[in-house]
Amino acid sequence: MTNILLCTLGASWAVIPEAYAFVASNRLPLYQHHPDFAALQALKTEARLQETDEIWVCTTQGIQTQKSLTQLIHWVKQLPQAPALRIWQAKNTDQLASQDECLHIRELILRACLKAHQHAQGGQVVLSLAGGRKTMSADMQWAGSLFGCAALLHVISADALPEDFRNAPPAIFTQPLPAEWAKLLTPLIAGQTSRSDLLDIYVDGVAPIVSEDYPLTWPEPGAIGEFTDTHHALGHELTKRERDSSRLFGNYLQNITGDESHENWRGLYRLPPRRINQLRTSMLQARHRDWLIKTPKADLHRHLGGCLDLAAQRRVGLAIWHSLSDEEKGHALQHCQNLISSSHWPWEWPEQLKINGGLVRAHYAAALLLHASETQLQFNLWGVTQPRIGLKQHAHGFAAYERPGELTGSALLSHPAAIGPYARAIVEQAAAEGLAYVELRGSPQKYGEGLDFLIRFQQALDQALTSLPSQNRPLFRFIIIVDRRAGEKDLRQTIAMAVLAKEQLPEFIVGLDLAGDESSGQSDKLAGWFTRAFEVCLPITIHAGEGEAADSIWKAAYHLHADRIGHGLTINDNENLAQRFRDRNICLELCPSSNREVVGFYDPEYPQTHDLPDYPLLPLWRDKGLPLTLCTDNPGISNTSLADEYLAAARMTDYQLSQWDALAMIKQGFVHAFLPAQQKERLLKNVDATLYNQLLDDL
Repeated sequence: MTNILLCTLGASWAVIPEAYAFVASNRLPLYQHHPDFAALQALKTEARLQETDEIWVCTTQGIQTQKSLTQLIHWVKQLPQAPALRIWQAKNTDQLASQDECLHIRELILRACLKAHQHAQGGQVVLSLAGGRKTMSADMQWAGSLFGCAALLHVISADALPEDFRNAPPAIFTQPLPAEWAKLLTPLIAGQTSRSDLLDIYVDGVAPIVSEDYPLTWPEPGAIGEFTDTHHALGHELTKRERDSSRLFGNYLQNITGDESHENWRGLYRLPPRRINQLRTSMLQARHRDWLIKTPKADLHRHLGGCLDLAAQRRVGLAIWHSLSDEEKGHALQHCQNLISSSHWPWEWPEQLKINGGLVRAHYAAALLLHASETQLQFNLWGVTQPRIGLKQHAHGFAAYERPGELTGSALLSHPAAIGPYARAIVEQAAAEGLAYVELRGSPQKYGEGLDFLIRFQQALDQALTSLPSQNRPLFRFIIIVDRRAGEKDLRQTIAMAVLAKEQLPEFIVGLDLAGDESSGQSDKLAGWFTRAFEVCLPITIHAGEGEAADSIWKAAYHLHADRIGHGLTINDNENLAQRFRDRNICLELCPSSNREVVGFYDPEYPQTHDLPDYPLLPLWRDKGLPLTLCTDNPGISNTSLADEYLAAARMTDYQLSQWDALAMIKQGFVHAFLPAQQKERLLKNVDATLYNQLLDDL
């Protein structure tokens, strides 16, 4: 980065040292004896001005100007920490006594200001209004209003300067001025300006203004470059854009939205065009991870039983262990001793934990979590199914994908001591991921008495949320899972429990989900059993199309009236159904990491996937225009987060997802939340405002 002071010069060369000494007070203490020196330093600090590295000068030709330049060059050479000095003279100008001369110097000032911002590469550009004729000062102000500047700087001098001061040699201005001279000068900041959006419009043949289109010769430091272009092209273009600004902005926004299948956040269209262009052209990469975490997000598909990583599982296991009697601990250790003492566990080991029922199962799970080594746990939970790619084709089928979840979820939550620490871990996880809204889904009927569990779990979540600042608290809601693999009696009981839970916890319970291995079918048989859920208006989301034919999605949509579909990856195989989804605004919940693990898709981070099919995200999002959002599914099982899911999607689409795409997908997550319209509208507006301010600050 380079900090630049851009000046104009007339008969008095000293205005440049006077301006430079204000912005580079550490290098040139010219005002050290000024009576208001402390106030000048405070003014510079308040404006956040940095030390200037280069001085650029725009001036005319002529005898008097040449004398000033000679003095200026001598002054720079005598400075102990000299800035680079670059000088441009507008050819065939002298006293600016004609319209053409004034337009010519104006063109030079505009091009120099444009070039300065490019050359600064993020450094500061300060414009000096002192020096030269008043028309040059006016041109500098106009340049500042368009290209922006860290400060519009002026130096006011007393009306009658002493003769010896006015004629002082360059050496005088390389050291602190005497107090009686310093007090005659008053540096001040006339304003700070931002870059005009007009410069970055790209529509109807109007392209962003860049320095390469309006060139300047490039003088070496201390040399003088001649500016000969007399067409005034930049000045004409800027004048035209200011005149047509309303039409240009309208056309620009129309051009952006015209080819979009998914409206982005409203606030984003109010951003400066330069920021919009950055978001639309910046493809998601690993370097955007922090940005993704900071961006408020909604996760609509997150299984309660698959949330926690191994460290969190062990903390919950410790809470259970502390609640046990010595006799219970001894029994659990004895029961699990064969596993604790073995590095490789038999495939059927989870059945050993279920022998004595749910509560005792939690004792056994806690014993393993605390007394098996991390190496044992990592291998027997994750390692035995490596590589975790396309596990639907594994010898053990979908169970191979679920293996890392065998010591969490129902294995722990059936014990009352687990509920509090489990809820705290989920709240901490959501806050760390930057989640503003989370729809957890689970099977409370597997954790004991389902309704009682839900009441206690909601209370535990609310308690855990009090540890966070009020403005950073995620909003949690719950979807009750109906398992396809259960028998008719259990299915009916679960649906009945969900209806009762909706009545008793109307805000917390927001939907019903049909999940479990799709190959077990039953969507068509379930339609009649869901009637009571339809009567109480429970929104429905269905796991469908994850490795199964599009017919599975059709049944979910038409038999069970799904409002959302979990995964829906094969919907591309049925054009009519895809169009129906778009017409009815049915949202897909895509989970890239678990889709890779269950079905198997190409991901350049995993060499084993080289010959696997491409992930269908782009055809669904861009070609079909289907509403979809990204979710984590089981972040603990897949060792992922919602930010990482967006990065995985970027990799799996050959890095063709932009930041703009990510923001639009994030919006879909909030739009399709199972919330009452009034709550959803407030949430959308709050997130919209937060995003706008964040993205504006990032500019």
